[in-house]
Amino acid sequence: MLRTAIRNLLAHKARLTMSALAVVLGVAFVSGTLTFTDALNKTFTDLFKDAAADVSVEPKAAFDTGMGGMDMNSASSSLPASMVEKVRAADGVAAAAGYVQADGVYVLDRDGHVADTGGAPGIGISWTTDPKLNSATLIEGRAPTGTDEVAIDSATTADLGYHVGDKVTVLTTGPRLQATLVGTFRFGQDGGLAGASMTAFETATAQRLLLAPGRFTEVGVAAEDGTTHAQLASRLASELGSRYQVTTKEQKAADQAASLEDSLAFINTFLLVFAGVALFVGSFLILNTFSMLVAQRTRELALLRALGASRRQVTRSVLLEAGVLGLLGSTIGLAGGFALAYGLKAMFGQFGLTIDGALSLTAGTVAWSYVIGVVITLVAAYLPARRAAKVPPVAAMRADLVTTPRPLHTRTIIGVTGAPLAATALGAGTAGGTLPLVAVGAVGLLVAVIILSPVLAVPFVQRVGRVLPRLAGTTGRLAKENAMRNPRRTAATSSALMIGLALVTGFSIIGASARASIDRTVDDVLRADYVMSAVMGQPFTAKVANQVRRVDGVKSVVVERYGTAKVAGHEGFFSAYDPAVVGDALAIDMTDGKLADLAPDTILVSRKEAGSAGLSKGDSVRFEVANGQSRRLRVAGAYGDDNGLGPYVIAMDTYTATGGVPLDQNVYVTLDPTADAAAAHRALDRVVAAYPVVQLRDADGYKQDKRAGIDQLLALINALLALSVLIAALGVVNTLVLSVTERTREVGLMRALGMNRRQVRRMVRLEAVVISLYGAVLGIGLGTVLGVVLTTVLHSQGLVATAVPVPLLAFGLALAAVIGLVAAAVPARHAARLNVLDAISTA
Repeated sequence: MLRTAIRNLLAHKARLTMSALAVVLGVAFVSGTLTFTDALNKTFTDLFKDAAADVSVEPKAAFDTGMGGMDMNSASSSLPASMVEKVRAADGVAAAAGYVQADGVYVLDRDGHVADTGGAPGIGISWTTDPKLNSATLIEGRAPTGTDEVAIDSATTADLGYHVGDKVTVLTTGPRLQATLVGTFRFGQDGGLAGASMTAFETATAQRLLLAPGRFTEVGVAAEDGTTHAQLASRLASELGSRYQVTTKEQKAADQAASLEDSLAFINTFLLVFAGVALFVGSFLILNTFSMLVAQRTRELALLRALGASRRQVTRSVLLEAGVLGLLGSTIGLAGGFALAYGLKAMFGQFGLTIDGALSLTAGTVAWSYVIGVVITLVAAYLPARRAAKVPPVAAMRADLVTTPRPLHTRTIIGVTGAPLAATALGAGTAGGTLPLVAVGAVGLLVAVIILSPVLAVPFVQRVGRVLPRLAGTTGRLAKENAMRNPRRTAATSSALMIGLALVTGFSIIGASARASIDRTVDDVLRADYVMSAVMGQPFTAKVANQVRRVDGVKSVVVERYGTAKVAGHEGFFSAYDPAVVGDALAIDMTDGKLADLAPDTILVSRKEAGSAGLSKGDSVRFEVANGQSRRLRVAGAYGDDNGLGPYVIAMDTYTATGGVPLDQNVYVTLDPTADAAAAHRALDRVVAAYPVVQLRDADGYKQDKRAGIDQLLALINALLALSVLIAALGVVNTLVLSVTERTREVGLMRALGMNRRQVRRMVRLEAVVISLYGAVLGIGLGTVLGVVLTTVLHSQGLVATAVPVPLLAFGLALAAVIGLVAAAVPARHAARLNVLDAISTA
């Protein structure tokens, strides 16, 4: 049977090649994703290990916010210089040094533009003079020692074309610095910074620019020989008390890696979901291929049974073919995945996720690739294999064997029963905002549509096919009848395209709804004429707002700052404003109380948060921020959930009193109605020109900036979904090739009766177009339902508007027709070139 399986594979090389290609693409995406994410994790893990001292002493956060740069990087949540001496005096300490680190430090190029990090942060650090504690190694020049000297990582200096001795401009969250580049350095063992730029200052200068004089972000400690990191950390923790966090090099790297893993979980899941989609769609292609091959080999399989082969042997023969196909496809896919990983590396590098090290295949990636590729192929081939085993031996003796399609009664009953149940789950999940129930309903509806697809194919082809005889006469009528002849084949051919277009449609609706939600929120909430914000969402110096206040024609300036707090035991995001002027910039829809009630020692709560936390106007709550400071605040009112403000709003005095970082996230500028708008705009441009990281946007520009991230994500999603559409197109090609082969004698008879080659080609193309349109209609309809449902469920997450991109959906229909035409090119050519006499004589 092994030789028989191999012979069958070699006898159908062209047909099975396309099925193998489905495995190749699916496995390539899995292996490429795993290779990329492994390299990404390794890049950051190595960076964390390089950055950590033997033992680190830091201020202890009251709770983990995931926003340490915003909540902990202030004088009130840092370490005094005296802590260094205290740590240095402890037993087992070989060396100790204070260290300063902050984000928001950028080097300008020679044209005054911010160095492009692709979204990665710009980091400022203090230069540590003790080599035992310094993770940086000088490559050229010397360390900075004066207030106007800096050292910059070698990758950034190479990108900007700077050399030791050049004058450079450095932007910090405080003042701008004109400095001399006195050295370049490599950070860690390989110099990898994952795309970030790093600028080093002399310690006192770093404290003044980035934190506060005499304060440190952390204290790095080197252990004496004979003292383990764990022993030293335990000793320091006992001496310093519970107010400080003492961690070993290994603990800190592991904690940061775990935090990174949580942050990158979305990327890993995101990519693996699309890999799953590719495999799912590819499984339909494999199933369809083996089903048709088994049907066409009925007499051959019956002959094997007549010669003594058991059902089990016939089943094993078909599964063996599938296993060989899976192994071959997985091997090629593994190699393709490595190439794909390089593409993902370049693509995500544009978003700031830069991998510095080389990519490598791990044993886990290889094992998963083969397991997935082979298992998917075997599962897809199992049902055809079982059908092959049931072929009676007498079938080999019949010259006029005709396979009678099985009735669709069972499918109809299951589909008609399952679809309402899935729709009920969708409705209940939508009404209750329950995502798990919505997911169950969505999967159930998808399965129901797949089951009902052969049933729905007949009326669809009947109605749409009416136009074919009008367009192409007898050729069109034959194309219609061919599409209707085997509804299972039509459904299987179109299913892959249906799934791909359903996903594209659903994500397109979510993306369009997100864009519409941004526009509506900005239109409803923003009253200010201009918004100032920094690139990549970084906080920026308060000097910008102070200078804007002095511009002629400016009526009010509203500063917005962010943070994370625990309020009544609930952790959430908060915004801080000056209560006296916030109404000039933002129209906050109050559902209980008045905006004017916001004052020091009060808090406003979103309606949703008030409901979940059981808060009402007048309640007293404990407001605690990550640095450990807290105050009792009175709930002054509640606001609607469509404001985009998060769950809490506090007064700026409260923010300052609890040690908030004195850096702005947004500055809203409102002009006096009588002011010269053009002159005011020019003056604001001059202010911004001195701070290249800050952008000035009017309402339309602000909406465009907010939409840019969504557009990038959608472009990435659609690029990945194009893989499933490609596999779907391969499925149409494969099915039509097999269909033409199955109808060889029929095509020969039509040619003998007068049909020319051009008419044969047209017949096959029209059949492909009808099948593709059927898949597109089902996919776009299903995707529209799921997209609208998801946007409704995500209303509380900021998707306040639902938008259906009708032109894009119409383009999807047209694309389906084009896919049908392109997919039919090879089968149509093959059908037209059949030799008439040979075709007629085919058994």
